[in-house]
Amino acid sequence: MSDTRRRVKVYTLNEDRQWDDRGTGHVSSTYVERLKGMSLLVRAESDGSLLLESKINPNTAYQKQQDTLIVWSEAENYDLALSFQEKAGCDEIWEKICQVQGKDPSVEVTQDLIDESEEERFEEMPETSHLIDLPTCELNKLEEIADLVTSVLSSPIRREKLALALENEGYIKKLLQLFQVCENLENTEGLHHLYEIIRGILFLNKATLFEVMFSDECIMDVVGCLEYDPALAQPKRHREFLTKTAKFKEVIPITDSELRQKIHQTYRVQYIQDIILPTPSVFEENFLSTLTSFIFFNKVEIVSMLQEDEKFLSEVFAQLTDEATDDDKRRELVNFFKEFCAFSQTLQPQNRDAFFKTLAKLGILPALEIIMGMDDLQVRSAATDIFSYLVEFSPSMVREFVMQEAQQSDDDILLINVVIEQMICDTDPELGGAVQLMGLLRTLIDPENMLATANKTEKSEFLNFFYNHCMHVLTAPLLANTSEDKCEKDCPLSHLKYLWSDICQVSRSHIPHYLYILCILSDAVVGSNKSNTVCPDNYQTAQLLALILELLTFCVEHHTYHIKNYIMNKDLLRRVLVLMNSKHTFLALCALRFMRRIIGLKDEFYNRYITKGNLFEPVINALLDNGTRYNLLNSAVIELFEFIRVEDIKSLTAHIVENFYKALESIEYVQTFKGLKTKYEQEKDRQNQKLNSVPSILRSNRFRRDARALEEDEEMWFNEDEEEEGEAVVPPIEKSKQEDDFPDSYEKFMETKKAKESEDKENLPKRTSAGGFKFTFSHSASAANGANSTNSKSVAAQTSPASSNGSSSKNTNLTTTVTAAKGSLVGLVDYPDDEEEEEEEETSPRKRPRLGS
Repeated sequence: MSDTRRRVKVYTLNEDRQWDDRGTGHVSSTYVERLKGMSLLVRAESDGSLLLESKINPNTAYQKQQDTLIVWSEAENYDLALSFQEKAGCDEIWEKICQVQGKDPSVEVTQDLIDESEEERFEEMPETSHLIDLPTCELNKLEEIADLVTSVLSSPIRREKLALALENEGYIKKLLQLFQVCENLENTEGLHHLYEIIRGILFLNKATLFEVMFSDECIMDVVGCLEYDPALAQPKRHREFLTKTAKFKEVIPITDSELRQKIHQTYRVQYIQDIILPTPSVFEENFLSTLTSFIFFNKVEIVSMLQEDEKFLSEVFAQLTDEATDDDKRRELVNFFKEFCAFSQTLQPQNRDAFFKTLAKLGILPALEIIMGMDDLQVRSAATDIFSYLVEFSPSMVREFVMQEAQQSDDDILLINVVIEQMICDTDPELGGAVQLMGLLRTLIDPENMLATANKTEKSEFLNFFYNHCMHVLTAPLLANTSEDKCEKDCPLSHLKYLWSDICQVSRSHIPHYLYILCILSDAVVGSNKSNTVCPDNYQTAQLLALILELLTFCVEHHTYHIKNYIMNKDLLRRVLVLMNSKHTFLALCALRFMRRIIGLKDEFYNRYITKGNLFEPVINALLDNGTRYNLLNSAVIELFEFIRVEDIKSLTAHIVENFYKALESIEYVQTFKGLKTKYEQEKDRQNQKLNSVPSILRSNRFRRDARALEEDEEMWFNEDEEEEGEAVVPPIEKSKQEDDFPDSYEKFMETKKAKESEDKENLPKRTSAGGFKFTFSHSASAANGANSTNSKSVAAQTSPASSNGSSSKNTNLTTTVTAAKGSLVGLVDYPDDEEEEEEEETSPRKRPRLGS
């Protein structure tokens, strides 16, 4: 048997009874040694890969439908279909299948597993004999006809023979004429029989019968028959709904009559399947597989016909973007495009690729940019769905558009900023739309789907664009809600001036975004006079911040250099950790997860930033405030410190033990903190051994680096134009006025090191009368502002050595400030011969007055 190659599409039926396109290729029938038999092979036309390898089983029932389809089941829940480009190819493969099974190619179904005695009885009869004689189509024969149709459904062979009889005698049209007679005579019994007959004919699963039943001439009478279900006291009014309630809206007049007829037919058949027919039982699921295929291929035809009519699509786009178009018309146009894109999912990959390229060429993205900023909620929702189809199809196409757009437009009207604004402004209390948009943003900024070619690196270019033009819009609500500026009680919006630059330089014409930020500020600063740290109490705001933090956490994991530069320039981690005070535990956990992802990178630049900024303080305060409660927050904080212990991150271990161990040593239900102390002491011993093995005259010069050298190293790192993992260097992000109370850049953390080191000895833990320890903790941000900073946060922490259950009681009479740890490269142990050198460096440091509680 020779190889025969024909162009086909391969489909499989999924769990939702929908056909999935598996690709296009060329089919052949050949002997496969591994399968021990003749098999159907389909190789992809794009790369020659094997799309299908299916043995032609002698006992499998193959169906030939609509002259170009072959459908069969390989397993109990695995249906396959081959859709041929040409009828000749379908006929040739059908002949091969019938030849293997010993069947006449004139049949449209080969066979199925049936009772052996029944098979023998049918084989004894000549092929030309009529197995089923239909009763005459008369009123008094309706019951007999109904019994006949119902009885054959259990036998595939008898179903096939009945279908042939119905097709050859034009029986369906005669039945529908009887329906009109019965309805005029109000013959309820006859109408009930007709319901059973028509339903049974649908379950014959025969495409040629569907073509008759769903024609314009017959379909409404078929719907009428299905209204008279004997199980219902009153008939349904499906025809009234289809003719009066359901209105066909032509957003642009469709001149092609065949296209219009196909749209009507598809809607009505879908209505029959989804609404009229009862949900099929487990035994009836395959009875309507051909009906599903009929709808599927109709949709493919509709999309193809619309796509080919460029005049039609051009007119739609013109009206969609025309300012003169009224709101109702624009809503209809957007809904049309939404459904059009949904239908396009039925196309095979190369056709779907051509479809979306056609939309891009016609200007779908600029149109979406306009309609996503409109006030109409339905229009925005439909536009978001369309945007999701485009992002899912080709993130690179969307990225390329926004980067080109950035060269001609202001930041405020960039498509991605419009998307971020819609996420921020979602009015749904559960933020359903915001969650969808956040997912789309994550797809767009995911380096995994960015292209890299010899002369162009999309990852580098797009991330530079995103951090320069969009990141400030994304983080604006976060920065607005984590301000440490104290607001006057009677003027909550006086905060606006302080936050203005962080609110992404909002254009006055961009009113929705501007108003939303005002609402955030109004909500955030209420009661801020009670504490100098603002934290959102509004549930919706907290959910929004959680979404933003999820995106930022994703950036930390995937963007390395760009997000590192942004975090350090904006002192972002400090702002995020303000949310550890939130009454919403899920938000506190999001903030903690952000820090955990940063620490998980084991990057010494991040580690130094954390220790210099004393950023463990809010985490430890949250742990202590949580008390003895065993909950997710407790476990997450413990896991953070356990990770540091297991990974032996020396700089963080030293910082934690030196500054917080007295507050944590009473926590004994886990060994994490004692383990950190052990690691710390082991490292000290190693350092001692190394230093003792070196002549004392070399210790101070060779093993102890000057603090100024540290500053020079840090400055060199920030000034070098180097790339990490192929990413381009991001220019320093312009700082906002809001950052005046914070370090302008990472170098400012280093500038205060000498003053802090001079106070280390003064701020060592001191025994209190209650037997606890007193710590003096101070924000490095406050230190950067001078000795008289009023923004330092005082936290009292007292632990009782006798406590064995891990609880930590805090005495409000004790004032605590945390001294920033020494530079991580400075030796862990001071030696007497180093004191003179330190005294020379510490020339009259300014002393910070202690703050009372």
